[in-house]
Amino acid sequence: MTDENNQAAVPDDQPVPAYSWYALGVLVVVYVLNFIDRQILSILANDIKADLGVDDAYLGFLYGTAFAIFYALFGIPLGKLADSWKRVRLMTIGLALWSAMTAFSGFARDAATLTVARIGVGVGEATASPSAYSLISDWFPARLRATALAIYSSGLYIGGGISLAIGGLIVDRWNEAFPDGGPLGLAGWQAAFIAVGLPGLLLALWVFTLREPVRGAIDGLPTKEDPHPFRGFVQELYTVIPPFTFVGAASRGMGTLAINIAVFFSAFVAAHLITLGLDSGNGVIAAAIGNLLGVTLPAITDQWFLLAIGYYAVFCWASALRKRDYPTFALTWGSPAFLCTILGYGTVAFMAYSASYWGAPYAERVFDVSKAELGFWLGGGGAMGGFLGVILGGRMADALFLRMQNGRIWVILFGLISPIPFALIQYTTDSWPLFLVLNVVVGALAASALGAAAASSQALVLPRMRGTATATFFLATTLVGLALGPYTAGYVSAQNDGDLSTGVLSTLWITPIGMALLVAALKLVPNANQSVQERARAAGEPI
Repeated sequence: MTDENNQAAVPDDQPVPAYSWYALGVLVVVYVLNFIDRQILSILANDIKADLGVDDAYLGFLYGTAFAIFYALFGIPLGKLADSWKRVRLMTIGLALWSAMTAFSGFARDAATLTVARIGVGVGEATASPSAYSLISDWFPARLRATALAIYSSGLYIGGGISLAIGGLIVDRWNEAFPDGGPLGLAGWQAAFIAVGLPGLLLALWVFTLREPVRGAIDGLPTKEDPHPFRGFVQELYTVIPPFTFVGAASRGMGTLAINIAVFFSAFVAAHLITLGLDSGNGVIAAAIGNLLGVTLPAITDQWFLLAIGYYAVFCWASALRKRDYPTFALTWGSPAFLCTILGYGTVAFMAYSASYWGAPYAERVFDVSKAELGFWLGGGGAMGGFLGVILGGRMADALFLRMQNGRIWVILFGLISPIPFALIQYTTDSWPLFLVLNVVVGALAASALGAAAASSQALVLPRMRGTATATFFLATTLVGLALGPYTAGYVSAQNDGDLSTGVLSTLWITPIGMALLVAALKLVPNANQSVQERARAAGEPI
């Protein structure tokens, strides 16, 4: 068995070719830049707040929901495209898009423009992990996948740390050189966005040189190329973008359409009620859509408006997937083991995203340190902790998996519970050195779960389903973790006069839910791992 470049497929017990490790290294660089562009908002948050006159709730929305909803929703059709088209090409295009939109963020003069730019970053970054997870699963045998995925995921922590160091240095130097605004009237935070966005356009050219492996060959299940790779992508777009979702539902019957409409209105009624209870007034996006349609929408802030769209769209997609590709639906949405695993990790992400984003703004408000110093120590410590945690967690997950089928789930559970006592001290201490030490510890412990969760989700589906499974996995990390965690902390902080300690620690309420989900996964995953092909065959998969 050979790939398109005459490389032999690797049996599970043979050494991995050097090219696979090289390609993995390139993907790590991509993921580093991915999180530099995403996480740099953390070190810039207080400057943006001052210049644009926004509050912590908006900053949480900007980092979380504005990015996460579009990252998650476009991840669905892009995950499908990763299952049918050239994954290297898809990642190249996405990298160029999110880099350009990061640079565009530097020209934002108001909250609305910055929100649109972050949405663009979310769409572009949605190409990265579905493509990368699928490629890694075809470059590395099952025995090393958690390790390889953990190495790839280390880019998250390296990039997040570098972003703080780079962002802090650029802002301080820029503001010192141009106290009244630099060329084009740009402030330091705007210059930082431009500086980290432009290099991605060059990196895209390097990514384009990677070779595409044969899908599934390493598992003895080679999959032929799809002769119409974009057909499924377009179909998926129609299943997740309102109002085309109504057309898709109607094509499956009037009963399906009626349910779809009921879910649509229920989502927005819920968003309206939450807005009345928590916030007031229309958001920028909701008001703009209302003006476009010539109607006055009920009071819904952007946070809940976008979440309503997001959860409704996910319902539409899952319903369409059940009809169009039942085997994939059965092994993802129809699998309690899969759902408990990804939602359990989503609760880890809920707390981890909040702590990682708000760490820099919190430290800047509480401790008397410059932005450059803060970025260097906090970013470096976060990168080191996250890197060590994700690598050691991935190795532990692989080692435990060889001993028991639910070994990786134990690592996810560890990543959920172990950071809590250290986080409680970190966000209440008035000692800058202790805060830095605990930043490393909390980051490492939370990061230990990621490789295990990613490998578990891949093991529960067939090779042809990996891109879609990855997109579903990231729905949990984004719609549960990223879209809700940072906003919750920011909202609570805004209601308590900018008290980020109370805000960040308020996210710990989700721990019991995560424990319940992961305890269920411990019981369900062993049988699910052993019966993937049997369940797929029973669902109609021709294997």
